[in-house]
Amino acid sequence: MEDIRVLIYEDNRSLREALCFMLESTEGFLVAGAYEDCTGILRQVREHGPDVLLMDIDMPHLSGIEAIKLVKPKFPQVNILMLTVFDDDERVFEAIKAGATGYLLKKAPPGRILEALTEIYEGGAPMSPAIARKVILNLHTTPAHVEEIARLTARELEILQLLSEGKSMKMIADSCFIAVHTVRTHVKRIYEKLQVHSVTEALAKFHKR
Repeated sequence: MEDIRVLIYEDNRSLREALCFMLESTEGFLVAGAYEDCTGILRQVREHGPDVLLMDIDMPHLSGIEAIKLVKPKFPQVNILMLTVFDDDERVFEAIKAGATGYLLKKAPPGRILEALTEIYEGGAPMSPAIARKVILNLHTTPAHVEEIARLTARELEILQLLSEGKSMKMIADSCFIAVHTVRTHVKRIYEKLQVHSVTEALAKFHKR
């Protein structure tokens, strides 16, 4: 697998440098760039061609959420992982609606951040457990028809339940005693059966069943 190119936006210098060191010293990751604010984000994304943006919310000049709204229309293929201290409903849902693909709290251990970057690169939507719970309890979407949920196998329902608890794909694989690629295959089938395109949408339908 090619290195995952990560572009970092974090105004705390010590944390920014720590994130750079962590990624540069881990095989499979490449720091495409690191900035203290988002004022030049469109030019920087164009120049660096990142796979994932690792972004804080509260930054000077332009917030992370405002930056997402600039990036997603022009670079829809770029995934965005929020890494922030904020876990209030307003910011969580504003970030997700703007186009964030994942949402972690800064208290997450380094290993979880690396795992989340890999998940998001491979099509997942990593979230801290507390954030995943908020999404399930508060995200308003059209409920799925009963027959949609009925199409899911017992294993698929089990995986959806584990996703709703904030488990990563690796954790689900360990819990179910199956390979990670098998988990991804199940998730793909869940998407097809529920007619959704993301983990967030699937969990919303699962919760509203």
